[in-house]
Amino acid sequence: MAACTLVSAWGPLRPGVPGLCRRRPSRGLWAHARRLPEPAGSGRSVAAVSGPGASGTDRYCLELLRKRDYEGYLCSLLLPAESRSSAFALRAFNVELAQVKDSVSEKTIGLMRMQFWKKTVDDVYCDSPPHQPVAIELWKAVKRHNLTKRWLMKIIDEREKNLDDKAYRNIQELENYAENTQSSLLYLTLEILGIKDLHADHAASHIGKAQGIVTCLRATPYHGSRRRVFLPMDICMLHGVSQEDFLRKSQDKNVRDVVYDMASQAHLHLKHVALEDYLKKIQQVDFDIFHPSLQQKNTLLPLSLYIQSWRKRY
Repeated sequence: MAACTLVSAWGPLRPGVPGLCRRRPSRGLWAHARRLPEPAGSGRSVAAVSGPGASGTDRYCLELLRKRDYEGYLCSLLLPAESRSSAFALRAFNVELAQVKDSVSEKTIGLMRMQFWKKTVDDVYCDSPPHQPVAIELWKAVKRHNLTKRWLMKIIDEREKNLDDKAYRNIQELENYAENTQSSLLYLTLEILGIKDLHADHAASHIGKAQGIVTCLRATPYHGSRRRVFLPMDICMLHGVSQEDFLRKSQDKNVRDVVYDMASQAHLHLKHVALEDYLKKIQQVDFDIFHPSLQQKNTLLPLSLYIQSWRKRY
């Protein structure tokens, strides 16, 4: 992929150029945002979100999200109450699959766990889910919304292929992975919401790809600490960057150019959703992927998501 194409695509977002206008929200919005549960809240706040009749399996999924996918947890809170528990189940299913790779010491064990989830999905559609919290909640979601089995299987299959510790050969390979995981998750979310619209599906495809690229960037410091680098090889080669450059946390310009090109590609897919927060932050530190500020949780994210939801912007 030509670097000049990517640079021209995101030129206006280079450091030093004014960003979007920011208006302070009204005091009423601040008050509403304060009601969103905190990431380390008590069991009482969990019950409040789940509802008084929440089951133990429902609470298990919610807690799993709060610990492993906080941003997904916050986004799910903004969905209609009747769709919330199904969204929690869907994202908890995704978390279970995502953490297989980092929780096993051998690929064989990872394949066995993926096989468990394949059989689980088959059993869910046969109305006989195993006695596992996420599986039970997923079964409820499938029954409630008639979810498409193909999207669930795509997520498992793609996660299974990704068990190999190999860098993506090119940005398109990363986008394909994101399409089959993140975008599939969004297609299922649209089904939970009862939305059947080609334009919505098109948007979900782009958002999923952008999310996949951003996730790959955000996870780079963590993967580097474990002596792993998954950034697309074609972009690294284009700028003369080796895996060792990332492992030693190099701040050279060519390393930043790799990050810039990937961030530019993500920006081509979307402009105004939650992922934009990370893209703006990485721009402000001149694409230094190891800058300490990028490792900090955005404490204003609940408020930001609430305001965007109120304005019907995503």
